[in-house]
Amino acid sequence: MKFELLTTDPGSKARAGTITTDHGEIETPIFMPVGTVGSVKGVHQRELKNDINPDIILGNTYHLYLRPQTDILKKAGGLHKFINWDRSILTDSGGYQVYSLSERRKIKEEGVKFKSHIDGSYHTFTPENVMEIQRAIGADIIMAFDECTPYPCDYNYAKRSMHMTHRWLDRCINHLEKTPEIYDYKQTLFPIVQGSTYKDLRKQSAEYIANAGAEGNAIGGLSVGEPAEEMYAMTEVVTEILPEDKPRYLMGVGTPINILENIALGIDMFDCVMPTRNGRNGMLFTSHGTINIKNKKWEADFSPIDEEGITFVDSQYSKAYVRHLFSVNEMLGRQIASIHNLGFYLWLVREARKHILAGDFTQWKNKMVKQMDKRL
Repeated sequence: MKFELLTTDPGSKARAGTITTDHGEIETPIFMPVGTVGSVKGVHQRELKNDINPDIILGNTYHLYLRPQTDILKKAGGLHKFINWDRSILTDSGGYQVYSLSERRKIKEEGVKFKSHIDGSYHTFTPENVMEIQRAIGADIIMAFDECTPYPCDYNYAKRSMHMTHRWLDRCINHLEKTPEIYDYKQTLFPIVQGSTYKDLRKQSAEYIANAGAEGNAIGGLSVGEPAEEMYAMTEVVTEILPEDKPRYLMGVGTPINILENIALGIDMFDCVMPTRNGRNGMLFTSHGTINIKNKKWEADFSPIDEEGITFVDSQYSKAYVRHLFSVNEMLGRQIASIHNLGFYLWLVREARKHILAGDFTQWKNKMVKQMDKRL
């Protein structure tokens, strides 16, 4: 993997760059649609590629390990071939899913024993076997195994957990060196900064992660319920320390406003289920604010979903029609909303990139944040 930093915005720490993997170029800042189980929910690859047009998507190690299982993915020739996707893929480590299974798991130094949410069967994730699983899945960018702490989190717990995440990282790196790639392309490991919402821990963790010398770095354990101000404060502490010549990935973030504010702090990569999850619940994001398409006010509004939208659904369907689809519980409504929202997120990060390259990102960002912070 290669990263080229093209420019930094004069009024902020926002950056425009290019990541190159064996599956193509990724222009940053970038938003990665989440394809949890090998599909971006409700969206065909054709719509994903031609309309939403992301340079990279995300797969989920925990879910893909359970179903379809790694032996099927190996037989298929890896996740790219299994889902017919010829651009880059990133897989998370499963650490966040294990965090969300709080009633069904035990965390020890060796790893995490957990119960499958599907059939209750027991499984263990260790730094070593998570590297093997991600080798088999075959993503271009793979994540180190970490523990994602909850919010709020006791200081001593956050500290112990952070040190364990660092020890797990060392085990990931050692094991990866002994585990050859399965497919005919390179995979790149990103370690993950932890430390909850404690500045001193975030600083320590960022220093440890930076010293690991990986080709890219991630920030985890945010967007887990803390106020946005705390998220921004922790991101700022970490981006001060992480190397400038490596891409920075803020995991699981967030709203369109969160994304712009974190771009301003020097983040290059984002992912979040919000565009599709909120879309399935009738929430549409636009550059002028948020629409709850289920509201009666859209019942006879025959204007397009979003005149400025980049996907075919934005001009092809009216607000009244999409509202009708939700009111009769027709799944097409949820698909339309998902495609619109993903298209909007990709439009947003690409506009951000344009303004970073033009040198006027900060003025544009401040205007957009104001506009988007409205219920229409």
